Amino acid sequence: MDHAEATDLLLDAAGKLFYERGVQAVGMDAIRAESGVSLKRLYQCFPSKDTLVEAYLRRRDTRWRDSLTGYVAARDDDPLAVFDWLHDWFREPGFRGCAFVNSFGELGPTAPGVTAAVRAHKAAVRVYLRTLTTPETLADQLFALLEGATVTAAISGDPAIALTSKAAARALLAEAAGPSLSNRQEGPQPTGE
Repeated sequence: MDHAEATDLLLDAAGKLFYERGVQAVGMDAIRAESGVSLKRLYQCFPSKDTLVEAYLRRRDTRWRDSLTGYVAARDDDPLAVFDWLHDWFREPGFRGCAFVNSFGELGPTAPGVTAAVRAHKAAVRVYLRTLTTPETLADQLFALLEGATVTAAISGDPAIALTSKAAARALLAEAAGPSLSNRQEGPQPTGE
């Protein structure tokens, strides 16, 4: 087994176990057993658990954002589609919330590489939302709704929070667009003639 194949197997195992059980609850031996990679090869690929956690998060970031952006792009880059995608994600079996928030909550600033990966993910999501709408403050409000919905869905187990957040996002977008969008959403107004 070459280095690249071992790395992929280890990241697959880490992704499954860390998300299901939490970072601190999973030891390197569990990763080795799940992946089928020898302990020696594991440490050749990832010299420490922190480096494995960081690599897991960076890989998850790429996959998570690719899924989100692909979904939204297929819907004409409608910012409200973000919340439809969230609703689908929240309903997946085994949904446990945001892997980045969970990892940061477990490790906090004690693992600088992990903290950097978490912050990079959150910054990239915020930048992406800024490509969907202006001004920046509106995108930042959508980001807050996304983050709040994700945490709430994980705690409550209710995916409907994504639709509640979508309604709030719709109101924010309508307010930012001004009267022209509000009139379109409400239909034609009587002229009084």
